[in-house]
Amino acid sequence: MSIRVVVADDQDLVRTGLAMIVDAQPDLEVVGEAADGLVALDLATRLRPDVVLVDIRMPGLDGVEVTRRLAGPQVTDPMAVVVITTFDLDEYVVGALRAGARGFLLKDAGPELLVQAIHAASRGDALIAPDITRRLLATFADQVPAVAAQPTDHLTEREEEVLALVARGRTNAEIAADLYVGLSTVKTHVASLMTKIGARNRVEIAIWAYDTRRTRGLSHG
Repeated sequence: MSIRVVVADDQDLVRTGLAMIVDAQPDLEVVGEAADGLVALDLATRLRPDVVLVDIRMPGLDGVEVTRRLAGPQVTDPMAVVVITTFDLDEYVVGALRAGARGFLLKDAGPELLVQAIHAASRGDALIAPDITRRLLATFADQVPAVAAQPTDHLTEREEEVLALVARGRTNAEIAADLYVGLSTVKTHVASLMTKIGARNRVEIAIWAYDTRRTRGLSHG
């Protein structure tokens, strides 16, 4: 079964290009296109796609607000949203991730990374461009953290290691290789982390790690 995607971008050429990349994949299908945030919100609400690709700057509603309404902390049945933009600004990245985005890419990231991000989002995972992840780690490391909820139970040493690697943007397979453990073991630890810190996905795990300074010293890893 194909992964159903809605593409939202106010630039016709960009939107068409993104749609062509998505439709060229045998297991992906564009089911709707939008040129502004209000239309994107309406399409996504009506069509319930598997993934919504959203540009940051759009008329009507910007990408962060669209993301918040589709995938924010208060949404009962959140959708998978991937934000894609030409604007490599930290405040956009942070705003999108806190709004519930499962991915953040620049438009020059290339078709391969775009397709990977869509697949990751559709299965509940997250993909953030590696260079953005590294820079965010460095930025957050020097900031006073926001008030973050404490875990419901003490994190084990292994869970702390998995937490740090998730925050660095590692996939489950990469974490398994880094820690010399099985993939199922990593999935178990990630699920445990979500339960203990009240996160719904890997991006929220990473944000919690940033807020509690669990990523200190890892920006060069």
